[in-house]
Amino acid sequence: MNKDKSVAIVGGGPAGLMAAEVLSRQGAQVHLYDAMPSVGRKFLLAGRGGLNLTHSEPFDRFALRFGERRAQVEPLLRRFGPDALCEWAHGLGIETFVGTSGRVFPKDMKAAPLLRAWLHRLRQAGVQFHMRHRWTGWADDPAPATTLRFRAPGGDIAASHDAVVLALGGASWARLGSDGAWAPWLAARGIDVAPLVPANCGFDLGWTPYFAERFAGMPFKSVAISFTDTRGRRFARKGEFVATATGIEGSLVYAASDLLRDEIAAHGSATLALDLLPDRTPEQVRAAVLHPRGSRSVASHLKSRLGLDGIKTAVLHEVLAKDEMHSPERLAETIKAVPLRLVAPRPIDEAISTAGGVRFEALDGNLQSLALPGVFVAGEMLDWEAPTGGYLLTACMASGVVAAEGALRTPHSVNRPFYED
Repeated sequence: MNKDKSVAIVGGGPAGLMAAEVLSRQGAQVHLYDAMPSVGRKFLLAGRGGLNLTHSEPFDRFALRFGERRAQVEPLLRRFGPDALCEWAHGLGIETFVGTSGRVFPKDMKAAPLLRAWLHRLRQAGVQFHMRHRWTGWADDPAPATTLRFRAPGGDIAASHDAVVLALGGASWARLGSDGAWAPWLAARGIDVAPLVPANCGFDLGWTPYFAERFAGMPFKSVAISFTDTRGRRFARKGEFVATATGIEGSLVYAASDLLRDEIAAHGSATLALDLLPDRTPEQVRAAVLHPRGSRSVASHLKSRLGLDGIKTAVLHEVLAKDEMHSPERLAETIKAVPLRLVAPRPIDEAISTAGGVRFEALDGNLQSLALPGVFVAGEMLDWEAPTGGYLLTACMASGVVAAEGALRTPHSVNRPFYED
């Protein structure tokens, strides 16, 4: 047991709460600080449409979702992965089910009952919650790295602990508590931080005023998008997304957002191909368009022969000139590959999550800072990203487990860098 060990957790999201659970279970004195009046605010927001806990796909495929950071995230998932997360939820009295997409949800689809049960268990275990305590950095040298400063309701305070777990989130949805203010403070203390950028985000492309006014908020259903970046990385998938006043967003777009974002950053724009009829071959579409239309308009012809209307017909007018709309060959070609030139990701505060953060190369295998022994990092503060579908939540909680287990070990000798483990 570690009853004399005092650990500060800064941040009350899933990573911080999971760290608190691991630490309190081992008897540590746990003090959780959060700037907001209550914890788990982004967690609750994510659950409004149905809380996606994790995904049921095989582990190797699950780990692939973390892309270039798979080698660093996979060890965390092997410590606490999708199966362990489901067992943990069941231990809170929350039944789960697997949806048709393979995603795992609480039986009642809600986040609030799970969070209430979780907080009750944490309080019963002795976790002390310090709300409206905004972390403002470290105490001045020569104070140790585990002495923190907070702006509290009663004024500024300093708090010293044996170890610190930072779980402050990324920089999206700042009103819920994750504003990325920590990045320059960590960089100033010698911790390598990659710039925070939007992930699982929408993009701007510049619709005409007519299209934006008429179709903003409407979905593109039963479509596919494909994109190959200048590094040769390719994305191709069926699904749906939504037109916005300035561009596009939604699950299909989010799945490709890392490639699109990086391409825009490197080259100023990214052009994806939108297939309006992915279940029809180019030959079938060409034959339908070439079929004599008589006195019917092009719009009536497309609706009659291919079922195209509404937003799908409108997007063709966005990219084709009037004479091209009357060119059957050009029209058929475009129906299968509407070029959408994206010029910017939406602002980071609108993104579902963020990429960038503390690089794994700046940490040891326990997620402990190489520059600041005794300081551990978890959750979306880490430099990784993943698509929606339960991957984000699972990895955040897994990192909370690993960081907490590291904080329990004494003394805080720095292990090998993470990438060498």
